[in-house]
Amino acid sequence: MLEVYERLGDHCHETVYTTVVLSQEQRDRGRLKLTGENGEEIRLFLERGKPLLVGEYLKSSCGKFIKVEGAVEPVTHAECDDWQTFARACYHLGNRHVKLQVGERWLRMQPDHVLEEMLELLGLTLTHLEDVFVPESGAYSHGGHHHH
Repeated sequence: MLEVYERLGDHCHETVYTTVVLSQEQRDRGRLKLTGENGEEIRLFLERGKPLLVGEYLKSSCGKFIKVEGAVEPVTHAECDDWQTFARACYHLGNRHVKLQVGERWLRMQPDHVLEEMLELLGLTLTHLEDVFVPESGAYSHGGHHHH
């Protein structure tokens, strides 16, 4: 079993020992029991509150390198043609603290029929996809301090 306490960021010039494929929910957790693609059990003991990133590398306590990949999972893709509709949708979802992946007049979120109905009422077109979900990390996720 590998134990991981160290994050290396998105650059690693060493040989990758194994890869872990994680859902967005799994990448959000600091303590996790996983199985690498090579079948080896891995335990993560990382700082809480700082999600793992797709493409990030980890280093085990015994010096082996592990790559984090995103799992394909259900996502709702919502899009529209105008910026005002898009801004209203982002405002209403942000007001509900919904995790969003944001593009140019499109957004993705985890499926939720109530929120999907709201988006349709606002004028967005919805489709359901299977893809890697990579939401925005949030305004305070980089460890900065709060200004008043």
